[in-house]
Amino acid sequence: MTLIDKNWRHGLQAGILASLALLVTSGTAHADSGDTAWILTATALVLFMTLPGLALFYGGLVNSKNLLSVLMHCLTLACLMSLVWIVVGYSIAFGDGNGAADGSGAYWGGLSNAFLGNVTTGSMSGTIPESVFIMFQMTFAIITPALIVGAYVERVNFAAMLLFSVFWLVLVYAPVTHWVWGGGWLADMGVLDFAGGLVVHATAGISSLVFVLLLGRRQGFPADIRPPHNPAFVMLGACMLWVGWFGFNAGSALEAGSGAGQAMLVTHLSAATASLVWMAIEWIKYKRPTLVGTATGTIAGLATITPAAGSVGPAAAIIIGALAALLCYGAVVLIRSKLKIDDSLDVFAVHGVGGILGTLLIPFLAGFGAMAPGLGETTVAAQFQVQLTGVIAVCAWSAIASTAILLAIRLVIPLRVSPDDEEAGLDTSTHGESAYNS
Repeated sequence: MTLIDKNWRHGLQAGILASLALLVTSGTAHADSGDTAWILTATALVLFMTLPGLALFYGGLVNSKNLLSVLMHCLTLACLMSLVWIVVGYSIAFGDGNGAADGSGAYWGGLSNAFLGNVTTGSMSGTIPESVFIMFQMTFAIITPALIVGAYVERVNFAAMLLFSVFWLVLVYAPVTHWVWGGGWLADMGVLDFAGGLVVHATAGISSLVFVLLLGRRQGFPADIRPPHNPAFVMLGACMLWVGWFGFNAGSALEAGSGAGQAMLVTHLSAATASLVWMAIEWIKYKRPTLVGTATGTIAGLATITPAAGSVGPAAAIIIGALAALLCYGAVVLIRSKLKIDDSLDVFAVHGVGGILGTLLIPFLAGFGAMAPGLGETTVAAQFQVQLTGVIAVCAWSAIASTAILLAIRLVIPLRVSPDDEEAGLDTSTHGESAYNS
């Protein structure tokens, strides 16, 4: 090889290296195919939680004459929330607050990304395309208001439900998402909520409680309420939720790495433990372990581990699952039997209590057992103060905003159907259909 050839080759190599360095320093980003593939899969799993998982779980718990109404609620909410998310929800949740100098960006993301105005096909969110991140977060925006369906079933006015869900997504869910995940004031404080103990379960649980207090009890509650009409649907729906929850929690790592693997592991362990403990409670108390009770324990374990899935190890997950069953079961008894509040399918007792419990347990269990991530340089007391602040703020805002939305809607249309329509069942009185034709 001549000296000229050697110089040409070295020059070519130097040029290639310089070009690569320029690409890196200029901020050009490329999607990681593994991370992207995993979040696409997780997105499908989270949507599977609502359609058909939650629909079947709730549908099996109600009276047979209201089955289709529950399915209709879940289906229409999936469609409607998708559009609201694109129009303003994503912008409020993950926008930068329009660069507001007055500090308002700490509380909402602004409208600069309304209709995805600043999103392009090349936009990135970390190592995945922003379009994938938008879709993944959309599935959270779908299931969160759908969780509230379980509180008002069998008596809600369909139009009022749709109106409430639209305003609730814009005024409650999206702002709280910004506070916690979008760089807002709770994120700045260092609140830990890996996959939605505050953002999803606390907001839905507290809002459910407000909704049923303003809506009123079902006819005959509590003495003349029939048991779940189809426990098989309940079990099938719970199993679909369990599988979908792997996308919910492990997907929240936003990458296909060890964080996702550990989140999936602790999610499964918490759900399994809570199922067995809830079954044991019923077995001891009533001498019979029930399918519906065991499935409810599953959901309690899943909801409670959600905020902690990125902060605890396997041993702590088992403790969380056991505590989830004990405290959520106690909350069901307190709310339904003692306080006589008709939260029809125990949304607050399971999701609200579970999400809050998991959020507050993080500081105490983050360093417990093998594979425990720990809290780093933060003390348990300091982190608990942050977590408690987050719980109080999210619960207070959810209650205040939900009350205002419902009172405003009640000025325009009734929140519930007429007594005759309630007696006939919402399937026929509202939708003109029947699930079981004789």
